[in-house]
Amino acid sequence: MTRAAAIRRWIGEHLVLFLGILVLIYTFVPIVVVTLMSFNDSSRSRNLYKFQSFTWDNWLHPWEPNGMKESVVLSIQIAFLATALATILGTLAAFALVRHRFKGRSAANVIIFLPMASPEIVMGSSLLALFVSSGFGGQLGFWTIFIAHVMFCLSFVIVTVKARLSGLDDNLEQAAMDLYATESQTFWRVTFPLVLPGIIAAALLSFSLSFDDFIITNLNSGQEVTFPMFVWGASQRGVPMQVNVIGTAMFLIAISIVLVGEFGRRRQKVAA
Repeated sequence: MTRAAAIRRWIGEHLVLFLGILVLIYTFVPIVVVTLMSFNDSSRSRNLYKFQSFTWDNWLHPWEPNGMKESVVLSIQIAFLATALATILGTLAAFALVRHRFKGRSAANVIIFLPMASPEIVMGSSLLALFVSSGFGGQLGFWTIFIAHVMFCLSFVIVTVKARLSGLDDNLEQAAMDLYATESQTFWRVTFPLVLPGIIAAALLSFSLSFDDFIITNLNSGQEVTFPMFVWGASQRGVPMQVNVIGTAMFLIAISIVLVGEFGRRRQKVAA
């Protein structure tokens, strides 16, 4: 084999690995920049995204910009409530779609994808029209944001839990019932623990989508200001570095949750 052929073969064998590494680098570069800027002292320059000098002040005083604390708290409250309701309703809907046969089941599966496929501006304006026609036009605020977030998070929960349910081995449930377990015992001791990782993944995805949403929230928020809306408003004057602190903190919390779950899963696997 010639040297050129050996090089081509080596590249072909490692091409997927290289592309994967490039995608990861492309994905994590913005996160690295946000983390770096959370330690930036921007008081010496008008160029907010030029690193001037290292400082802990942004982390020691994360709520210094007026209104940011209230916007973060509001976003977290809405995200928690929307995630809880969307996860419960979405899990029940996923079980119904996977485990039961009924008229309109195929149509329901198609309709579920519509909120995911529709542009956010279309869904946001449609929800606004719904609220206005229902008499909520003058009462836009916390609850209209909450309803809107549940609406678009629901589809993601159903799809995620459905994928987990579809991959379950039915023989495990049948074996439990062959060992004289009741339907209730089989569900709580076999089915639910197996589906739980999918439910947790759906909840984490819903929380991220809700906390991060801007377009739908902006159309249905009234006088309320969530964190993404605060960032958008602050960008007109200059984004404070504390915004990067919140972004970095949310990223670290998400990574911590994933790592704790993974370590717990591996420990259970070793123990078994």
